[in-house]
Amino acid sequence: MKLVTYKTAASESIGVLIGGSTILDLPRAVRRHQERQPHTDGKAANFPKTMQGLIEGADWTVDIVEALLEEFPHDKDSTFSVKEEDILAPLPRPTKNVYCVGRNYIEHVAEGDRAQNRSHELPVVPQFFTKPPTAVSGPYSNIKFHSDVTSELDYEIELAVIIGKRGTNISEASALDHIFGFSIINDITARDLQRKHGQWFKGKALDGSCIFGPCIVPRSHWIENLTGSIKLWVNGQLRQSSTTDNMIFGIPKIIASLSAGLTLEPGDIIATGTPSGVGYAMTPPHFLKGGDTVLGEIEGIGHVKNVVEEFGSVTGMVA
Repeated sequence: MKLVTYKTAASESIGVLIGGSTILDLPRAVRRHQERQPHTDGKAANFPKTMQGLIEGADWTVDIVEALLEEFPHDKDSTFSVKEEDILAPLPRPTKNVYCVGRNYIEHVAEGDRAQNRSHELPVVPQFFTKPPTAVSGPYSNIKFHSDVTSELDYEIELAVIIGKRGTNISEASALDHIFGFSIINDITARDLQRKHGQWFKGKALDGSCIFGPCIVPRSHWIENLTGSIKLWVNGQLRQSSTTDNMIFGIPKIIASLSAGLTLEPGDIIATGTPSGVGYAMTPPHFLKGGDTVLGEIEGIGHVKNVVEEFGSVTGMVA
């Protein structure tokens, strides 16, 4: 099941991506369900119209989506053909900053230490930073180069975890119960700004620098052992290739550590770190340039594909 937010003629809606280019529009499918079964329970009548609402509904909304998929496999009135550019970030404007984990794959830590000529030491606790809501961009949107502030734009493909159940001081044993689903993030990073400012936030926070999507796969519909291949190509050249079980800190540990004294809420997004192969650690470094095509893929979820713009910077939020 791949839940998406997409552009319509009027505004935007939520649906299920079927195949590569067909969407079952969920609010419309619910209305048709009620027309056919007017005495259905009240939950369907209150089905949300946004991804945030769907996440807040958690299990009961997914149950209804599963029922709709069985009931309307060929419902032409509720299905639409879409182009990639119609698909938005699943949460186009998150309610909070996106939580991110740095240095969470052993080989990525090693390549970074080599590139910066420092001793090789693995982190002993997850290292967190954030990206603001204004950084969120769609899975097929252009990447803004921001050539007025950076000349060292880089990529980082990551598995994203979407929180579905509120919690503080969540234990590792119960962490998976707080997950709604999974998605993909490409953490676009200005390496020169990272060095200049002496911390991660500024170089990670540029407008449009959080590629997110193309869907959210509910927890019960993703790979049972939370292990999938994760890859990224630049202009067809494979740069990053690993599996999500190569994380130093697994998903339960990340959630437990982040939630210690900090409340996680439905719709919160956690990017879990990137494997080795980033541009700045290559010899010589290979930063992104105008016209580059960046394709990131995670098994069982899908892909994000973005072209780096030649010039210009973002003046507002990119959906």
